[in-house]
Amino acid sequence: MNEDMMTEAERASITATGVSGPSSEVDLGMEATVPDAGGRGKGVFHIHTLGCQMNVHDSERIAGVLEANGYVPATQEQIDSHDFDVIVLNTCAVRENAAERMYGTIGLFNRIKLQRPNLQIAVGGCMAQLDRETIAKRKPWVAAVFGTKNIEDLPKLLEQNRLTDKPQVRIADKLEEFPSELPAARASRVSSWVAISVGCNNTCTFCIVPTTRGKERDRRAGDILAEVRQCVADGAKEVTLLGQNVNSFGYGIGDRYAFSKLLRACGDIEGLERVRFTSPHPAAFTDDVIAAMAETPNVMHQLHFPLQSGSDRILRAMRRSYRSAKFLDILGRIRKAMPDAQISTDIIVGFPGETEEDFQATLDVVREARFSSAFMFIYSPRPGTPAASMPQIPRDVVQDRFDRLVALQEKITEENLEGFVGRDVEVMITGKLGKKDSDTHRVTGRERTGVLVHIGVPEGEPVPEIGDFVTVTVTHAGRHNLLADPDPSAGQTYSVRH
Repeated sequence: MNEDMMTEAERASITATGVSGPSSEVDLGMEATVPDAGGRGKGVFHIHTLGCQMNVHDSERIAGVLEANGYVPATQEQIDSHDFDVIVLNTCAVRENAAERMYGTIGLFNRIKLQRPNLQIAVGGCMAQLDRETIAKRKPWVAAVFGTKNIEDLPKLLEQNRLTDKPQVRIADKLEEFPSELPAARASRVSSWVAISVGCNNTCTFCIVPTTRGKERDRRAGDILAEVRQCVADGAKEVTLLGQNVNSFGYGIGDRYAFSKLLRACGDIEGLERVRFTSPHPAAFTDDVIAAMAETPNVMHQLHFPLQSGSDRILRAMRRSYRSAKFLDILGRIRKAMPDAQISTDIIVGFPGETEEDFQATLDVVREARFSSAFMFIYSPRPGTPAASMPQIPRDVVQDRFDRLVALQEKITEENLEGFVGRDVEVMITGKLGKKDSDTHRVTGRERTGVLVHIGVPEGEPVPEIGDFVTVTVTHAGRHNLLADPDPSAGQTYSVRH
């Protein structure tokens, strides 16, 4: 799953509402909204999130559950000074050395606890789902361990820990309640994530997600649309639909057109300016979804389309239910319907058994596909997955291939961004770039197909606020983003829409 839902600039811009840090490591700690006489409620909490946007969205639910139970989110000042009573680690099992990273972070939290003996440390998420009792045995100072399917139990576990002074562990193997039915403390007031399903029915040999998240279960379309409408009523102008495999939504009830229907229904929601989704599976990406994207005005022409490998032999070993020719055929149909579409991907380098010939096949597909960007990973074994027991490739060989792939994709990305120079784009403002923004009048946001744009506000022109839309002429292309420093006197565009 794509882990680049928000940039550092976007995160920094909404620190007051809770998100900061790089995309793989998010700190969620919002301004106090449940004050009492002491301003701490049942305790001040802080959430540290590792992993993808699904985890970040889960952290919004964790925050919502805690707030609903009388806990107070930490302010940035409290975070910086470690002035909190509960710290929650929401873990990821996908990234390299996930277990070591989790235990290392818990160890760092214990250093804070040595200075604040009453601090409660809670561990949730995918690694908690996997390691269960081991966490409490190895780290007895942890107060609570909870899984991906029982976020709502956290307040009870914290209370029981205070009463018994013993680690409390509760991991549900069966989903009883969709996380989306829990209260949420949204990290952004203008961009919201809405889960349409949980879990995954695929059996990719490199992936641990089906073990940690379980089988795919879809929410009712009516419930999803009700949540989207509520997000808009609360001020959101953009919604991203989330799922491990969004375009298989509805397959469980035999409706293969359910996802395209959902996209079209989002088009009828007044006030919803932009709709995005992630991530689809290439094998289930059908013509009706392409048509819905092309024909629904507020569905953005941005797509994350995971390739993983360009070698049919490796795709077979990965148990990916498509081959490179089918992938490229679907890609061609998408671009025919939406010539402006910006398409990103995931690629794994050094999967067990990958030969130089296999790697060359990946390079060939990348050259033909011309992705706008790619999330490229060196394969690392995930305990419990079939690929972990396969013969591994020497690290130096994989590193060489990885470096060559990165160089190729960087060149394609730069060429793609150069094509924006001189064009007018519409940017939704998501934040400001730094402490000197009041002097530089520089703001940042994404244009309709998802490309990040940094805008210099011309002298004498209005400075847009977060959530405003700016139509602006692109003046320069960076390596991974666009710059717009327009000169209206020279005929370049700068226009703000609230």
